Amino acid sequence: ERIRLDEVTVTTGQLQARFPGYETTLSAQVKGGELTGDVTLVHADGKELKLPFTAQLGATWRFYPEPLPDNADFSGRWDVAFTDGTGRRTNGVALFDQRFEDVTGTVLMPTGDQRFLAGEAHDEELRLSRFDGGAVVLYAAKLDASGKLVGETWSDRDGSQRFVATRNPDATIDAAALASRLRDPAAPFSFSFRDLDGQTVSSGDPRFKDKVLLVTLAGSWCPNSHDEARLLVQLDRKYRSQGLEIVSLMFEQHAEFDRAVAAVQRFRTANGIAYPTLIAGTADRTQAAAVLPQLDAVLAYPTAIFIDRTGRVREIHTGFAGPATGVQHDLLAHEFATWIEDLLQPGAAAAPPAPTTEPPLSP
Repeated sequence: ERIRLDEVTVTTGQLQARFPGYETTLSAQVKGGELTGDVTLVHADGKELKLPFTAQLGATWRFYPEPLPDNADFSGRWDVAFTDGTGRRTNGVALFDQRFEDVTGTVLMPTGDQRFLAGEAHDEELRLSRFDGGAVVLYAAKLDASGKLVGETWSDRDGSQRFVATRNPDATIDAAALASRLRDPAAPFSFSFRDLDGQTVSSGDPRFKDKVLLVTLAGSWCPNSHDEARLLVQLDRKYRSQGLEIVSLMFEQHAEFDRAVAAVQRFRTANGIAYPTLIAGTADRTQAAAVLPQLDAVLAYPTAIFIDRTGRVREIHTGFAGPATGVQHDLLAHEFATWIEDLLQPGAAAAPPAPTTEPPLSP
């Protein structure tokens, strides 16, 4: 993946840049063909993480300057078990493509995917990374004697985790194990939050009367929310005239309203959003659940809630499989469109509420 940076300032020996849609900034000294500086990422409560970096002009390799002629084959589908420093275990599915030493792919998790990973095979070692302005992710692993891929991953938000991956062409994720559910499926879904102008927008407003609603819980800091927003923009353009309204409830890094608004405005501009984005609170999941008491919990960003014309929830989709997942993303986009089209049909509100559980993630 290549990210175009339009907000770039260059002065004598100095470069400053901002990443589209995020609060992330880059600052570097320019000397000959080298950049030396820091990338600054904004985390919860506005805390900043500075990561030093160097960059060489014209370098085409990522980890190994000299490729080897013969490397292990890492392509295919893998079951992955992650273990953090507390012993907590999370399962995922890795999807890798390989061409000679170049390896690309992603890792599907119950809450989303790791977006576009890229790197290189080097004998029996594999290194992958990602930097898109929203996150910094690094994978380093090696095949053991049994053919398992054993290594460590690091990200700016989650820190370090150990992992073991086993090749499995049928690997899947049980998404239903991590899904938000309704406390009372028969009760209408309601919300009331301020928009970016400070005006209160509520589910009971006239613009939403007799409309199909797609309410998403998102965050401008969340890369998976950016991927979802690009799909929602397409759905908004296609179905708004037929009776669909999309509303994004934004849970931000900042408790201060003005700072949250500024972050969300960058999110809107980068993704071409025309539907309402409301400031719902901070990204803390416990606080998010408190302001949405009809849900038993808020477990992931994004979470999409599909609501019929009577205000009843018909589907809840926790997490998002982005374009890096390929077929999985295409299937999810088709599923979103199908749910919307079904709810837009005359008489759709007369049908009973659909179950809120989801099938396993599997292309």
